[in-house]
Amino acid sequence: MRVLIADDDAYVRRGLREIILEEYGAAEIAEARTSREAVNSVRERARERFWDVMVLDINMPGGSGIEVLKELKKEFRKLPILILSGYSEDEYAVRTLRAGASGYLTKDTAPEELIAAIRKVLGGGKYISPSVAEKLALDLENDGDRPAHEALSDREYQILLMIASGKGVGEIAEELALSIKTVSTYRARVLEKMRMGTNAQLTFYAIKNGLVDEKLVESGRAARR
Repeated sequence: MRVLIADDDAYVRRGLREIILEEYGAAEIAEARTSREAVNSVRERARERFWDVMVLDINMPGGSGIEVLKELKKEFRKLPILILSGYSEDEYAVRTLRAGASGYLTKDTAPEELIAAIRKVLGGGKYISPSVAEKLALDLENDGDRPAHEALSDREYQILLMIASGKGVGEIAEELALSIKTVSTYRARVLEKMRMGTNAQLTFYAIKNGLVDEKLVESGRAARR
């Protein structure tokens, strides 16, 4: 089996490698640290033997995991891509599955669930937890009455979640490897599309709609004081 792990955190990559090798001792595993490395690794490998599965972090330097997902799916439609995220299923699962992901896992997922997801996608299926399946069904029922944040682009949505989590423009810029000016522009677009004027309004909206956990927001604020 051939696996590509794309994550900027060396400890996460090492942990994933160990979990996969414990189950698939003969697996060939490669790593990518940035969005460009991830895309290039897939393109270069396409000339030889293709990757059987890709495990992709949703936050990647140089471009979000969703941007990488969309770019790769345009060129390599059959490549199974499992999204691994520090965000809860409520925040990104439906959005990534609609973009072509074969499954969505959070970083606190048990090793057994990761292996189960890999087995599922290797068999040609999609790995969807019961809670995500229910959310997908509800989204289909309510498709004609979509909430305001659904109008945001993937990057704008990512900025919304980070602002709502209490992160400042500078912190967001550093984490996403973007300029402060670019992040400020995205923030302005989010405020305009959401018809709001302050970060506090965005945070209230995100908590009210279950996009971020209020307890995590408060703990984040406390840590920054």
